[in-house]
Amino acid sequence: MIEVQVTETIECTADELLEFVMDPERYTEVDSKIGPIDWVRREGTTTEFRFRGVLPGLPGPAPKMVSRMSLTPGERVDVRLPPIPANRLANLVSDFSASWVCVPSDGPVGGTTVTRTVRCGFRPPVKWVAEPILRRTLRPDVEDEIRQAKAHLESAGN
Repeated sequence: MIEVQVTETIECTADELLEFVMDPERYTEVDSKIGPIDWVRREGTTTEFRFRGVLPGLPGPAPKMVSRMSLTPGERVDVRLPPIPANRLANLVSDFSASWVCVPSDGPVGGTTVTRTVRCGFRPPVKWVAEPILRRTLRPDVEDEIRQAKAHLESAGN
């Protein structure tokens, strides 16, 4: 099991950040783990989308998968992978979850402090290949994602 957690303060509201996350077509601008998107369906506080994932450091794209994002307005977005048949990847993954948790920043410029968490584990034999690579590559990828999200959201206000 691999877990990466990155915290950053961004000069925007929690709602601005979370709406950006809930729009996967826009969020691909900052997240290299989201490959080509086949479709997006949003209903209220839930967004589902089908895409081809890209795991940093692993050769080739992952199988197409469906991601389900759940919004708690003003607070967080949680991501899970629905089970088979929506996700053939579920045969390979023992656990996956991701989140963006927002709290108001009490720093001098205000804004939102976001904690981005990604957890994933794989079943053997994929585990023996994927997890050692992701231990080295996932943290820098998530750090870059958050840096890019910060730059994108802070420049949107100018």
